[in-house]
Amino acid sequence: MIENFDLGIVGAGPAGYTAALHAVSRGLKVVIFEKDCIGGVCLNRGCIPTKAILHSAELYEEMKCAQELGLNCEVLSVNYSAVIQHKNKIVEKLRKALELSIKNSGIVTVIAEAEIKSANEIIADGEVYFCKNIITACGSSPKKIKGLEFDGKFILSSDDILSLEQLPKNILIVGSGAIGTEWARIFSAFGVEVTVVEMADNLLPLADIEVSKRIERIFKTKKIKTYKSTSIQKIEDKNVYLTNGEVLQPEYVFVAAGRVPNCIKKMEGVTYLGDMCGSIQLAHFAIKQALSYVEGVPFNENLVPSVVYGNPEIAWVGKREQDLEEGTYNKSLMLISALGKSHCDNSTDGFIKILSNNDKIIGAHIVSKEASAMIQQVLIAMQNNISVSKLKEICFAHPTYSEGIFESLFKL
Repeated sequence: MIENFDLGIVGAGPAGYTAALHAVSRGLKVVIFEKDCIGGVCLNRGCIPTKAILHSAELYEEMKCAQELGLNCEVLSVNYSAVIQHKNKIVEKLRKALELSIKNSGIVTVIAEAEIKSANEIIADGEVYFCKNIITACGSSPKKIKGLEFDGKFILSSDDILSLEQLPKNILIVGSGAIGTEWARIFSAFGVEVTVVEMADNLLPLADIEVSKRIERIFKTKKIKTYKSTSIQKIEDKNVYLTNGEVLQPEYVFVAAGRVPNCIKKMEGVTYLGDMCGSIQLAHFAIKQALSYVEGVPFNENLVPSVVYGNPEIAWVGKREQDLEEGTYNKSLMLISALGKSHCDNSTDGFIKILSNNDKIIGAHIVSKEASAMIQQVLIAMQNNISVSKLKEICFAHPTYSEGIFESLFKL
């Protein structure tokens, strides 16, 4: 039996379900295929579960300072198993809500592995689905490194780390990108001895150099040990030999070296969205790709914000200072400690850095509480080509972190 659809989508992650929901709202007949869980990596094994655990870690860390804020909290302990249960409940709740939304919209959902036979044919569970157009959004998987193959017992992937029921005494994290940095913060907050090994010369290597230096300083104050320009030479009997001559004996090795697109043979006439495109592996980028395809809403791929969560948050968009030639830009850098709100919140670490050229912002790099929200304000200005002079006319509320952006404008 052959079923006919306007649009067939393989993969129900952010790109897939966004495309499906918007396509069906435009009157198209849509079928979506998913061999695992609706919601993809982001909802089930990435963004959402990690942030749920991270919130518990942040709250625990903040409660350690409760007495300084006039609060008595003498007995404080961690039930990590309960933290994981809380994370699971959030994921399940959001997944069920998404599944219900897809069902109520009239999208046909097939929970099975799908094979694209041609630009118009998909086969799943022995059934043939004819689709006028096909989108493939199969996502990505944890990157494997030779000699550090995942075993789920000693060498863990970003999938494995979410399933730990007990906190380790110590852990070695390989890689200091967003995944490695967030988990270093989680484990450190819970009292785990954390060591981070990074091949690049700086932590968080994709960030602006001053952001990288600040993260190194923050890690140092949290007693997170870091090795830069270093990699793992070999592992023998759970002894980890580093290229700098150090030998470590961690309880676990967590490989957080990024993700790779799920490999499939690309076919002419099929549209590929999300992580598997091999460019920017971020959920919001995948969502914008889907909206661009279905709704025709354009977006600037050079203005995609990056956020690393934790306390303080880290966010950036646009040019980095190390990529610019001296004398071709103006720079302002304002310490978060200059803002009254940061002292009220007991969160004074960080800065706001803005780069401009010809009265236009070309880059922004923020280390601060609420950085994930503040970066959007700058991004809106950049996207709409609003000048620094015009932004100075805006009235920012006080006391807020956002007024730090306003103050920074007068330093350009």
